[in-house]
Formats: sequence, structure tokens, C-alpha cells
Amino acid sequence: MSDPIYKRVLLKASGEALMGRQGFGIDVEVADRIASDIAEAVNMGVEVGVVVGGGNIFRGVAVASKGGDRVTGDHMGMLGTVINALALATSLRKLGIDTVVLSAIAMPEICESFSQRATLYHLSIGRVVIFAGGTGNPFFTTDSAAALRAAEMGAQAIFKGTQVDGIYSADPKKVPDATRFDHLTHSQVLEKGLAVMDVAAVALARENAIPIIVFSIHEKGGFAQILTGGGYKTVVSDN
Repeated sequence: MSDPIYKRVLLKASGEALMGRQGFGIDVEVADRIASDIAEAVNMGVEVGVVVGGGNIFRGVAVASKGGDRVTGDHMGMLGTVINALALATSLRKLGIDTVVLSAIAMPEICESFSQRATLYHLSIGRVVIFAGGTGNPFFTTDSAAALRAAEMGAQAIFKGTQVDGIYSADPKKVPDATRFDHLTHSQVLEKGLAVMDVAAVALARENAIPIIVFSIHEKGGFAQILTGGGYKTVVSDN
């Protein structure tokens, strides 16, 4: 396999990706398969940070939509991301990959607390760093957390693992003739209103000149293929 194009990356995986075909929770086989893709990247010499969502456990907006307090709902969603982070870390450790979970919310009995200094240290000694708890603030998505952590760790690219193999003009599962894009700029994503990552995440990535690479999280080995310049993906960059 060719040498990787990127040496330090941030992988964003949705909580739904961990469900597999279940309606809720974590499919261990899926978590193991995603972990094997990350392990493949690590064994190529790539430094990897991971942000995982919590939608398979709980969505904070669900509380607000039924008249509840959004802040409390978002805090509950953050706890869901911690559960997912611990599960993914377990799958990585089964493969012999040294991994640490850093949480934006202090819970020292369960995992370490996030700091940029700790992040850079763990990456420098070859550990996979899984970021839990989102940004630690309500009203911000885990997409925004991914862009923020990517900037803080000096990532050369954000890999957004989705249900499809790139960015389309509409949901290809609902619109069979939707247009697939190979390359877009950050501004085009914002102007077209494409549902890749939320507006704040795309804007933050643009400000820090971080490319966003959108690919299918379900394609085994796809992460490593794209790291070496192959595979199916859409690249969002301004060059």
C-alpha cells in the first residue's frame, strides 16, 4: 500500500454508524469493524483523532422538540457520546491499538479530561485519541466538535464517515438521480446548503484551511484507501 497522504487526521463517525442494523445502541461487530479500519490507518503511521456522535443513544434536540430544556437534553446527548467513545476504545484495544478517551466533561473515574496539551502528547506517542462529550457546551453538535478538535490537534484533514460514499445534491436513497460531487469548496457547501456537516463546522474548517473528506463509513478498508489517495469520496477544500 502507498504511503499516506495525510499524517494526522480527525475521523468523525456518527453514533448511528455504531448501531449497524439495530434500532438502538451499539452493534459490537460494527464497532470492531470501524476499529479495524482505524487500526489499519495507525499501522500505516497515521496519527488519528476520533469524534463520535451520540445519536444511537440519545439526541438532545428530542427533549427540546417535546417542550423540555434544550441544555439538559444536550447534556444527556453528551453522555451518549461518552458511552460510544468507551465502546470504540474497547474495540481498538482488542486489536492492540493504544487508545485514550478524552472527555470535554470531567469524569475522572471513567476517562481523562480533554486538553490540547494532553491531546498532542498522546498523539505524539502513537495513541489514538477519542474525543468524547462534544465541545462540552450545549447548542453545539458533534460536527462542530470535530472541526474544533481538528483545529486544536493540527489535523491535516477531517474525515467525515457517512451513510453514503460522498456528497450528493440530495439524499441518493430518496432521489436516485441526485448529482454526486467529487470536489467542492467550503463556500460552495455553505452556499448550496448541502447537509454534510453543520454550518458552524464547515465555517470553522474553512477558517483553519482544513479539508473535509466525505466517505462511506460502511466500506471496509475505505478509510485506508482514501488516506493513500484512492477510494470513493468527496473532497471539500479551497485548493
